[in-house]
Amino acid sequence: MNQQRRTFIIYAATASSISAAAAFAQKATPELVKESDANAVALGYSSDGSKTDVKKYPQYAAGQSCSGCTLYAGTSKDASAACPVFGGKFVSGKGWCSAWVKKA
Repeated sequence: MNQQRRTFIIYAATASSISAAAAFAQKATPELVKESDANAVALGYSSDGSKTDVKKYPQYAAGQSCSGCTLYAGTSKDASAACPVFGGKFVSGKGWCSAWVKKA
């Protein structure tokens, strides 16, 4: 009987740990900026900068992307990172918006 109790406690603790880790992983997933967000629309954000409307945003130049912007909180190799322009939400590294400023 004592062995069964010990086994139960070990399984219960393991299941609880796995459940807590899964809940943390879901919360740790960053919120990505949607192109339809009001701020994104106002700044002409596109998750793929190469598809930027150059007639509407003539300041865009080929090769500009969020990963090359001073405001991009990640490295140039990150697929996405936080951007203070969008309240810390994550933007695509390939994205672009009119607030783009070349990284030094």
